Amino acid sequence: MNDHHSHTGTDHGTADRSRMRILWPDHMGLARGKYLPTWRRGEGTGFCVTTFAMGYDRDLIDAPGGHLLGGLKDVYGTPDPASIRPSWENDATVVAVADLQLGGAPYEVSSRRALQRSLAAWKDLGHDVKVGIELEGYLLAPTPQDPYAKYSNPRSMVYGTGPLGDPSGFVGDVLDTADRCGFAVESANVEFDESQFEFTLRYDDALRAVDDAFLFRLMVREIAISKGLDFTFLGKPFPTVSGSGVHTNFSLVDANGANVMFDASDEHGLSTVARSCLAGLVEHHRALTAIGAPTVNSYRRLQPGSLAGCWANWGVDHRNVANRVPAETGSSMRIESRIGDGSMNLHLGVAAVLEAARLGVSAGAVPGDAYVGDGFEDGGPGAVRGALSLSAALDDLEADTAFVAAFDAELIGNFLANKRHESERSTATGESFDGDTLTEFEVTNYLPYH
Repeated sequence: MNDHHSHTGTDHGTADRSRMRILWPDHMGLARGKYLPTWRRGEGTGFCVTTFAMGYDRDLIDAPGGHLLGGLKDVYGTPDPASIRPSWENDATVVAVADLQLGGAPYEVSSRRALQRSLAAWKDLGHDVKVGIELEGYLLAPTPQDPYAKYSNPRSMVYGTGPLGDPSGFVGDVLDTADRCGFAVESANVEFDESQFEFTLRYDDALRAVDDAFLFRLMVREIAISKGLDFTFLGKPFPTVSGSGVHTNFSLVDANGANVMFDASDEHGLSTVARSCLAGLVEHHRALTAIGAPTVNSYRRLQPGSLAGCWANWGVDHRNVANRVPAETGSSMRIESRIGDGSMNLHLGVAAVLEAARLGVSAGAVPGDAYVGDGFEDGGPGAVRGALSLSAALDDLEADTAFVAAFDAELIGNFLANKRHESERSTATGESFDGDTLTEFEVTNYLPYH
């Protein structure tokens, strides 16, 4: 994340394509959709709403908003014209993100709807939200013996580039394809561990930025598969090495486009609004954890000293805190939430970060001091530790009534029901999470989809 310039996109000749792939994030953040002829781009199509009551293994439960026992109704998906772009698949296809409606009204369980509601609430306070997303993940090289084997690259190193860092040429293919499709990738490099990569997407208006990240994450996996490889954004696919995060950078601007998070008179360049945002993020850290770390696998990553934000704290230019303020100030002032991992529903996760921050602003909350320790053993005096399991994190979410009230009740009910069922099914296997390899539950439920 460097200069804060908005990416507006270009037409890229989308009018001549013969079909449209419309996609929308489900309750797990997975990309569901259909192919339609482009003459239907203004019409959209129906989908069974009970998809929102379905687990990774297609097990159905009577989750709120899923209408399993109410006739398995249809939601109707209509492409957002602003989201239409060329597809990475071929020259005949365009891709679009759809809004969902149920009974002629917005479907409130939709995570994209949750983000839109959050942005509207910020607008009512006089602020527009800008967001930049950083994605981390591992390149895989499937074998008959191990379909999720890590791509072997002994020359891999942090900030590696070129053939030494990526002999497969995978990153170059991603960057070339992203450019053709109108994704603004700010940077790409090898991350900490072997064949782990990071992609940083350009800061933009919040909805477009999250839509882009949602589509880009899918594109990366599909490019890998087209090359006979695979790619996973799962939080901790290899328990003995680094996990992979989703870092949400956000800032607020006024009607003139000025960054309202900056105040030159503050020792860290933080305005009163920015400090209240930090206070809200710290206050609601435990509830945020459930949404940012929504799988049983996520809690392998959320450990002390893992640069993953397990403690409720904040710091300046510090990677071992949950909420990082950059060293740059002025127009670059922002807050980076580091809780999320690659299994996070991007639209819901960003909405949750923004709502926690907004609650801090609405309350005029003041944060404690910035954390200045090393962050490897603790999160500072009195810092609250996030949950150690998905089940405990769901309890924390449900207990934070102020945070829950910031969302549609049916959406939170749907999330809790689905994720409790997932956690219970994992527990029922009797598998231990203490080993150096993933459990069978993690392999079969998470790796195919994240």
